[in-house]
Amino acid sequence: MQQPNANPNHLPEGFSYQAKALSAQKSLDLFYYLQQHLNWQQPSIKVYGKSHVIPRLQCFIADPNVNYGYSGSQLIVEPWPAVLDAMRKRLTAQLQIPFNALLVNLYRDGQDCMGWHSDDEKELGQQPTIASISLGAERKFKIKHKHTNEQHDLILQSGSCLIMNGHSQRDYQHCLPKQQRLKHPRINLTFRSIR
Repeated sequence: MQQPNANPNHLPEGFSYQAKALSAQKSLDLFYYLQQHLNWQQPSIKVYGKSHVIPRLQCFIADPNVNYGYSGSQLIVEPWPAVLDAMRKRLTAQLQIPFNALLVNLYRDGQDCMGWHSDDEKELGQQPTIASISLGAERKFKIKHKHTNEQHDLILQSGSCLIMNGHSQRDYQHCLPKQQRLKHPRINLTFRSIR
């Protein structure tokens, strides 16, 4: 896996994107392997006091004794599959970040989505680094400044790597909006360091 470029897409500070971090064949093989072998779940979260099933499937993989949750939901921890542990070790060496957890999301089609949010849970620390790998269908990713509402759009390609670090979570929100006509699935791997 190559190091992401500084910032070729005019993204805000704290975001860097590399379109081809993984080869097309490796991306495809990994997509199908994960789709078939991970223990996919669809938990409920609380939003404004009401319980909702999330509009995607997910799997949380982490080291022993690592716990993580969001929006009132505590995630069930799965052990590291060898292929993802190897990827974690490469990213840890390249970025000098001790990744100990991975949230994997499966967006079954364009109806599955992720609303505006920041990955700013206290377990992630003040300036978390999140390495996000995309596999499968291309999806639009939106970034919005919390105070100015300035927005940036990015198309996440299969095999790409988006790094979010610095004050990216303090200053910005991001989302993966619905794309009504999209019929193909996407898997997103977000490597994290949880304290």
